[in-house]
Amino acid sequence: MFAHNLRLPEIFHVASVQVATVWTNPESNREIDTFAVQSPTDVESWLSTLTYDEKVNLCDDNRVQTQVLYGETVVITETKGDWAKVTIPSQPSKKNEFGYPGWIPLQQLQQVTKEEWFQEHTAAIHTKHAWLENATGEKVMKLSYMTCLPVVEEDDVRVEVITPTGTGFLQKECVTIFPTKEGGPKGDGNSIIQAGEQYVGLDYLWGGMSAFGYDCSGFAYQMHKANGYLISRDASDQAAYGKEVAYDELLPGDLLFFAYEEGKGRIHHVGFYYGDDKMLHSPMTGKGIEITSLKDTIYEKELCIARRYWESGVE
Repeated sequence: MFAHNLRLPEIFHVASVQVATVWTNPESNREIDTFAVQSPTDVESWLSTLTYDEKVNLCDDNRVQTQVLYGETVVITETKGDWAKVTIPSQPSKKNEFGYPGWIPLQQLQQVTKEEWFQEHTAAIHTKHAWLENATGEKVMKLSYMTCLPVVEEDDVRVEVITPTGTGFLQKECVTIFPTKEGGPKGDGNSIIQAGEQYVGLDYLWGGMSAFGYDCSGFAYQMHKANGYLISRDASDQAAYGKEVAYDELLPGDLLFFAYEEGKGRIHHVGFYYGDDKMLHSPMTGKGIEITSLKDTIYEKELCIARRYWESGVE
C-alpha cells in the first residue's frame, strides 16, 4: 500500500463499482460487455460469459486499457454523452503525465472531495476478495484484493469505511489498516512473491487489475502495491525504472522483462523472478497465472532486462 500523495484537484471522482474497466474510447465496449459497463458491475458474470476469442479481442482490437478498483481515484478531463475521459493518478504511464488515460461510463464514477475522501487511516483488502457489508451485516458488493477505502472507525470485528455512496463495513480480518499519509508497510522480494503465489491458476485478463483477472503488468503492479511500492502500470514503463539487476544477481521478487526479436525488439511481457530459474507470471489469454521454468523456453530467448523495485531489510 502506498501513501495518497497523488496529484489531485480538490474535487475529483472515484470508481463506484467493484471494478471499473477503462476503455480505449466510448465505442470500444460490445453488447457482450454489458456486465462490465453497467452499474453495479458483475465482473465474474462478464468474464464467465466471454469466449476465448472475445477475450482475445479485448487486446487485438485495442478495446481495453486498464481497470480501476472500487474507490480508486480518477480525474475527469472530458465527457462525451454518458462517458468520461479520465486520467488515473495512481497508475503512472508515459501515455499521460497525470496518470493512465482512458474512458469510463459516468454511471461508474462518483464525485468526492479531498477533505471527505482522505482520512487519517486507510483500509486495504489483503484477501483475494472481501464483501462490503451494510450496517446489519448484509453483503452488498464483492470487492477485489487491494481495494483501498478510508477508515471511519473500527471495532474487534469490522471496520467502518467511507465508500463512494456512503459508509459501509469490511470484516477486520480481511484488511490491513495503515496511516494514509505514510502508506502501508513495505515488504521485500519474498513478500511480493508470497502475495502473488495465491493467484496461481487465476485466468489472465487483458487490462486486468483485480483479483478477478490480471494481465502481466497489472499483476506486477498490484503485487508491488500490496507491498508498499507504486510502480508504472505498463511493462514497457516498468522496465524503464527501478534498479537494473544482473541476471546472475537475481532474487525472488525482481521483475523480468521480455521483448520480441529475441530480446532486441519491443517489450511485450513481464514476470517475477521466482528463484531456481523459474518465473511467476500471468502469461496470456487462455492461461492462468503460473510458476514456470525459464530454461529452454521462448522466455529465455526473449529476456531483455531485469529490474528491482523492492528494498531489502524492510520489515
